[in-house]
Amino acid sequence: MNFKYIFWDNDGVLVDTEHLYYQANREAMAKVNFNLTHRTFVDMSLTHGRKILDLVEDMKLSSNQKIALRDWRNKRYMELLCDGELVLPEVRKVLCHLHGNFGMAVVTTSRRDHFDAIHRNSGLLQFFDFVLTREDYLHAKPNPEPYLLALANSKVPKDKCLVIEDSPRGLTAAKAAGLACWIVPSKDTSGQSFAGADRILGSVSELLSVLM
Repeated sequence: MNFKYIFWDNDGVLVDTEHLYYQANREAMAKVNFNLTHRTFVDMSLTHGRKILDLVEDMKLSSNQKIALRDWRNKRYMELLCDGELVLPEVRKVLCHLHGNFGMAVVTTSRRDHFDAIHRNSGLLQFFDFVLTREDYLHAKPNPEPYLLALANSKVPKDKCLVIEDSPRGLTAAKAAGLACWIVPSKDTSGQSFAGADRILGSVSELLSVLM
């Protein structure tokens, strides 16, 4: 094990935001009388990487109504992101210890405006060489494109790169890109199947004892 570069997922790994995205989607779907359960959210979004608003495809909504629903969801999510501490416990300490010993980048499916709101006061961006958000690639996780792009940007051989993820969709993307992937399950993804993961950790702080 001789990694030189670490690609970090964002939501659920660095910051506690997945429950907020669920809340924004649940409130949006309630506007069209759809009860979005947490189980459905996890299965669609975190396991298979599908858009939650695909659930309205069978409803008789106009294109403008669908756009308005999506825009309302995104605005509501932004409001939720701006209320309170989002950085997960131990993350700052771990990044501080790893910084300088490994190259590091963030590879996220978050939109750039949401990512910027999350990290406006997080203090975490100083530890990363670059960030890839949803606008930087065509196909989102579980497609391997985000990690293939990260690999190209890092200029490091794939066998020297490690991915840290919390979701099945992220694991699928990392392995399809030919990368080692360690899982730190979040409270939203604990209990999910992570078959194919190279290692499953109990917490992000375990990285220090394994890597350093």
